[in-house]
Amino acid sequence: MDRFPNAADVDFHSPLDLSRAAAAVLDAEGRVRGWGAAAQDLLGHRPEDVLGRSANRLLATAPAQWLRTLCKAHKPRSAVLDLRCRDGRTLRAAVTFSPLAHEGAAGTVVVAASLEALRGWEAQLAMLQGLATESSVGLTIFDTDARVVWGNVSTDLELGGIAQYVGRPAGDLFPEGEFLSRHHPPDEDQIIEHVLSTGEPITDMHYRGRAPADPVREHVWSCSYHRLLDARGEPLGLFEESLDITERYRAQERLSLLVRAGKRIGASLDVRRTVAELADVAVPQLADEVLVDLPPAVIDGRQPPAGSAPGHNLLRMHGRTLEEFRTSPVHYPPSSPQALSLATSRLVVDASPSEVPEDGRSAAAHSCLFVPLFTRDAVLGLATFRRSGNPDPFGPEEQTLAVELAERAAVGIDNARRYTGQHAAALVLQRSLLPQHLPEQSAVEAAYRYLPADSRVGVGGDWFDVIPLSGARVGLTVGDVVGHGVHAAATMGRLRATVRTLALLDLDPAELLTRLDDMVAQDAESQADDGVRDEALGVTCLYAIYDPVSGRCGWASAGHPPPIVADASGSVAVSALAPGPPLGLGGLPYENVELNLPGGSVVGFFTDGVVEDRRTDIDSGIDRLAQTLSWQRCPLEELCDRALSAMPLGPQADDATLLLVRTRRLDADRVVDLELPPDPAVVAHARALTEDQLATWGLSELSFTAALVVSELVTNGIRYATGPVMLRLIRDRSLLCEISDNAHTAPHLRRARRDDEGGRGLFLVAQMSQRWGARYTSTGKTIWAELPIPGPCST
Repeated sequence: MDRFPNAADVDFHSPLDLSRAAAAVLDAEGRVRGWGAAAQDLLGHRPEDVLGRSANRLLATAPAQWLRTLCKAHKPRSAVLDLRCRDGRTLRAAVTFSPLAHEGAAGTVVVAASLEALRGWEAQLAMLQGLATESSVGLTIFDTDARVVWGNVSTDLELGGIAQYVGRPAGDLFPEGEFLSRHHPPDEDQIIEHVLSTGEPITDMHYRGRAPADPVREHVWSCSYHRLLDARGEPLGLFEESLDITERYRAQERLSLLVRAGKRIGASLDVRRTVAELADVAVPQLADEVLVDLPPAVIDGRQPPAGSAPGHNLLRMHGRTLEEFRTSPVHYPPSSPQALSLATSRLVVDASPSEVPEDGRSAAAHSCLFVPLFTRDAVLGLATFRRSGNPDPFGPEEQTLAVELAERAAVGIDNARRYTGQHAAALVLQRSLLPQHLPEQSAVEAAYRYLPADSRVGVGGDWFDVIPLSGARVGLTVGDVVGHGVHAAATMGRLRATVRTLALLDLDPAELLTRLDDMVAQDAESQADDGVRDEALGVTCLYAIYDPVSGRCGWASAGHPPPIVADASGSVAVSALAPGPPLGLGGLPYENVELNLPGGSVVGFFTDGVVEDRRTDIDSGIDRLAQTLSWQRCPLEELCDRALSAMPLGPQADDATLLLVRTRRLDADRVVDLELPPDPAVVAHARALTEDQLATWGLSELSFTAALVVSELVTNGIRYATGPVMLRLIRDRSLLCEISDNAHTAPHLRRARRDDEGGRGLFLVAQMSQRWGARYTSTGKTIWAELPIPGPCST
């Protein structure tokens, strides 16, 4: 079997070896007495052509007397001769003459080989000699028991003398080392066993350890293992070749570190995480410890201070996670290398640092790099790279690497600082636009929770509102703006204000959403002409009105999830409301859904951030919220807390807004309804009824004012209506007077001229009431007025 199937001809036998050299035997007179087959192969002469004849015929240039002298010599002699081949060529050959005596007859054994072949063999020997004595590649031979047999000079230098290891196991050479490559068995004994048993070489295994001759520094070698066979093909052992690739390996590590830094540093848009990312990337490949000092303004997302003394008012960042994060103040004297680095915006190397480790346990550093965190013509802080366990000082390449890492970190910190500032501003804007407190209502008890999205996502555009309406009713709304950031928050504020304005017009939910949709569509068209995208496009919104007198609640949705209702018995159901399209998209009309809600029912309004995240679908989230609302007898504040605590743990991808209301019904004795025929004579009857009812309620002091307002409203209704009018008095936090009729004409407040006979009724109503207005119904309209109840009132 060919031992080297993929190699060129490899033969380390000497061309003058008798097993392969051209051999002949000459007598004392120089005649050929023996002629070997290899001689025929070399020169082409057949035995019958040369036997018994003088060997002078074979010489191309040497004189015959010189040949006889060599044949009579008493010791071996060597020469370079030109020999004549049978085909007429001249072959320069290396020839060795060895005297031979046998039974008194003198003779000479002549061995010859091509001089060119001999020189090639000598070059091979020189190469082997160089590998053994001069090469930087370590060569070590092990026997079949994995014991050291021999090592070249490179191995001898690394081991501090190979002789002390001869006969010892391979594991004794570098007992604390480890293989970095994982594509073969990680144990040297297993590698040797594999190569000896299979004959398959294992190449380019990276091994890290400390050489006995240099136990302080770690080195990395590229190791390859090959089996050794004898002439019969039996294993003799194996040899290991090792090349110290420490510098190349470190260069690759620096390159991979830069690649890793590009992927990790600055990806979080959080100052604290960016600092931790810098330390995670640089330790331990570049430094044993990385310290980062920043001004408080940078940590808080503000502009770094300008003109302050270098090294003053800095905070050292501690902790790798948000839970571990803390800061401690640091101060550097003006003459310190840290202050010099900050003042010059340049790297400063300190080969003999004097600072003491803060924790009192870390080893003192023997080499430090102070690198300013510099970006956009501003110094954000200082990064310190320390070495204590690694004995090597920072070299030029490592200094350059530290500067590049600091530059990447500075960009990440600056981006995080800007984002933190914008996020804080958006959060302040959003919270300022949301209700600061919910108004006291007789119709409902309300509680809410607002949970901003994770800071890496940005502030969203959720909003909610509780709007007092006429007739003791209340408007309830919740919405969600697409996107995040300041624009989303500003859009939220604009839409919330618009919804509140439209709600005060006493529009029903579907009509309100229709007008809101028209407004968003018109704004989107005008902004599209200017090349600006309207953030309100695609916003979802739900609007509901609850009437505590009738217990009816009606709502409509523009692409928003329907509310969840839990009645007083604990039964929970999701509204069958089919949402219309989101605002600004047009298409299908909005529809009202009405439901009778018993007193004590809990209605949950929410945005998708409460019920949806990346790990669960929205249906599972709705089921989870419905399960929480089944505890409807609990206080609303407790229900809100339970709902948020049931949400999946982890960063919030979107804002989460939850509005819970518990419905109330107004007692029957606090509402009076009276149907009046369209006869002007009934005005006095209505006035008298009002006075009597106010006396029953203990509000006699309002009798005159209320009677005047009622008489004016009833008169106005009888004048313009074609059928009966309805008078309703409601004793709530204020006294409510309502007149309903079947006319659809809107009342107009005007200032009557001196000679006008009428037109002063609504003017008197406006002057004597706290608020007044009109709302339209399916059968006509209702004009209402609110009169304040003096002093504390019982509700």
